[in-house]
Amino acid sequence: MGKKVLIIGTGLGALATALRLATRGYQVEMVEKDERAGGRLNLLKKDGFTFDMGPSFFSMSYEFTELFKDCGIENPLELEELNPVYSVYFPHREKPFFIYKDLDKLAKEFEGLEIDFEKKIRGYIGTAKKLFHDTEDIVIRRNFESKLDYLMQLTRVPLKHAPMMFRSMWKELDGIFVSEEAKVIFSLVAFFLGSTPFQTPAVYSLLNYTELEHDGYWNVKGGMYKIVESIVGLLNERGVKIHYNTEIRSIELENGKISGFIDTTGKKWSADLYVSNSDAAAFRGQVLERPRFSEKRLDAMEWTLSPFTIYLGVKGKTDQLIHHNYFLGSNFKHYADTIFKTSVAPEKPYYYVNVSSKSNPACAPEGHENIFILCPMPDLRFKPDWSDSEKLADTILDDLSNRTGFDFKGNTVTRTIMTPIEWQDKFNLYRGSGLGLAHGLNQVGGFRPSNKDEKFDNLYYVGASTTPGTGLPMVVISSRLATERIIKEHGLVHADLV
Repeated sequence: MGKKVLIIGTGLGALATALRLATRGYQVEMVEKDERAGGRLNLLKKDGFTFDMGPSFFSMSYEFTELFKDCGIENPLELEELNPVYSVYFPHREKPFFIYKDLDKLAKEFEGLEIDFEKKIRGYIGTAKKLFHDTEDIVIRRNFESKLDYLMQLTRVPLKHAPMMFRSMWKELDGIFVSEEAKVIFSLVAFFLGSTPFQTPAVYSLLNYTELEHDGYWNVKGGMYKIVESIVGLLNERGVKIHYNTEIRSIELENGKISGFIDTTGKKWSADLYVSNSDAAAFRGQVLERPRFSEKRLDAMEWTLSPFTIYLGVKGKTDQLIHHNYFLGSNFKHYADTIFKTSVAPEKPYYYVNVSSKSNPACAPEGHENIFILCPMPDLRFKPDWSDSEKLADTILDDLSNRTGFDFKGNTVTRTIMTPIEWQDKFNLYRGSGLGLAHGLNQVGGFRPSNKDEKFDNLYYVGASTTPGTGLPMVVISSRLATERIIKEHGLVHADLV
């Protein structure tokens, strides 16, 4: 039997790593704090409705195909491309903008608003395309032995891209588009990284390329949790054991080496190799008790925004909405500048609305819709008090009703709210940060916590806060990078990556 691997957590990164390792003959066991696998990629079932609890779409769908192919499996997921990709509502416009992959069609949305829009967007996407393909194998798809190794690899990136590391995404867009609407819409991808376009480096304009040309956005038929269910089914076939309601609290050492991890009941979990899918920074501080990752130092790091989420089952059909929708205000710069550190809920919040029943009718009873609303909020360092959660939810629903003409509160069948406190407690998210460490220049690539432990040669990390970063396709890549390291350093004879 192959070497035994204990994986802590069952988020997508952990599940993908387990699948890769089990396929290669490793004996894999997993422990999970929650009662169900998936981490933030989870679901909520209530009163006949099924909600995607966290991620509601993904791009770079080929990374999932690569994962399954790497394990000798045909992709079991039924994917459906979304087009329009999303809609964007502004308070001063009755009609939303529909964002299409077809740039000719997209240009019609900006007629009379942005002169030479099609020429501008094609130039912008063209630059982002070159940036993506010039950096993906240098920065995204590789391991780094050290920070110096990372810096040396950066010298391979064409020098023409260097200025985009040092100016913000907003400044990049401001130099191309005249209309506020265009600049705001194409900067929304910064929020996918849990930040704002005023803090996010312009290099992340490559995300506009992935959404508008390279691959687009995808829906999984049956809901996003089908990803988890499919992988867990494959793990069961390979004999992988998953222990739920099991939270790791501390490490046990013998002669300076890991002898096991201890859960909250005092039970010891031992293996030859260990992979942590808990936050790569917070785990080092809270479980390994590393001074470099003390609470004070963790708080000094840049973290992504926290999710405030509403899961609403409503009677009737919301014809005004499509699968993905953004509702914005008229004070974008001020809102973005203050949202990170405000201690009170905004009076006019910006928020995202997902109606997955548009693509997956079985997620709601006939004649009903399931509504998932996410409002990015400051993490618990800045807003620890959430006694105003019901008031904020009512504010959002009143605004949504006024702007769509559908009475969401009056047609509510079921309503569930999750504040950053619930997100922190349920999924061990540091300070309730929704996507882990942010992606400022000092926290990207080789500057993120390594996926190989600094002290123990049999402890590895996978997930959003290690390399290459946050987002579903990124953590799938993260699983490949962690697996490559494990095979290189502790490989079985037949465990080569295909």
